[in-house]
Amino acid sequence: MMSSRKNLILNILAVLCFGMFLWWAEGHLSGYQIQIINLIAINTILALGLNLIYGFGGMFSLGHAGFMAIGAYTCALLILPPLQKEMIFILQPLRWPFSVLHAPFLVAVVLGGVMAAVFGILVGIPILRLGGDYLGIATLGFAEIVRVVANNIPSITNGALGLKGIPPYANIWWNYGFLLVVLYSMVRLVNSNYGNVLKAIRDDEMAAKAMGIDVFRYKIQAFAMGTFLAGIGGALQASFITTIDPRMYMFTMTFNVLMMVVAGGLGSITGTCIASAIITILLEWLRIVESPMDFGPIHIPGIPGMRMVIFSLALIFIILFRREGIMGMKELTWDAIFGRMGRAGKDE
Repeated sequence: MMSSRKNLILNILAVLCFGMFLWWAEGHLSGYQIQIINLIAINTILALGLNLIYGFGGMFSLGHAGFMAIGAYTCALLILPPLQKEMIFILQPLRWPFSVLHAPFLVAVVLGGVMAAVFGILVGIPILRLGGDYLGIATLGFAEIVRVVANNIPSITNGALGLKGIPPYANIWWNYGFLLVVLYSMVRLVNSNYGNVLKAIRDDEMAAKAMGIDVFRYKIQAFAMGTFLAGIGGALQASFITTIDPRMYMFTMTFNVLMMVVAGGLGSITGTCIASAIITILLEWLRIVESPMDFGPIHIPGIPGMRMVIFSLALIFIILFRREGIMGMKELTWDAIFGRMGRAGKDE
């Protein structure tokens, strides 16, 4: 009981300290740095959703970008004012009732997650009976279907032109507020009996069935929750960058999120958060390798897409030499931190 109370107090203090850092950052950091901090929050939400599906549920999914697109378009259509929708949709007028729908930002983000979860359930019922690589291929196919459909229904998505001028409600407080709620919910879920059952299914599905566990029901529920988080992340991303189009949701988007999950450690919430921050920063800093560079008399032309080549090689090295990722399946807890500090003090 004392340990739980101590952890609760320390968690509250950590949240307050981080909130003070965000308050300080808004007034002292550049717009570019604030943008990276916001992207870290959004990417962490996306990675936590995929980790719930893949890391804790053992379902190899490559369709995260498709569920992000569903959440993004749902949120954007709900927060765009009706008059602005008339100006944006120049190829074909926006269909009713999307043309008149308008909702507050919080409602729009949640509905974006709900829509993604609904499609997750509809898609999951037939494809979750598959396993391993077949499931990955099926979910990748779904993501491509979503992207192609979004590109070819201009009366709803505005086709290849996408949606521009989305209200920028997703500021640093909204993004990290959602991340805090997601983190709290994930920790409670993973440490509950439900989380233990999900891990048992991941480790040995046949043994779980033999114990009387309804494996398919648990898989569907975990897949729906993971796609819900993908929709939430897509909705926040749409409002943050204020423009979306079908080209954004290609496989590269899923690959970035998958990289964060694998690098952090499958089945580790702490590892996912750490890897999301590191990879988000590197994705921005490595843009320099795509720009022309001069080393004295030597001129190296810019190579578009080079940073993704670097990340692909990094993923290969992680799989070969550090398959468990940064944290493996471990979590960073206060007891572990103080225990290590105590051992370090004794060694001195």
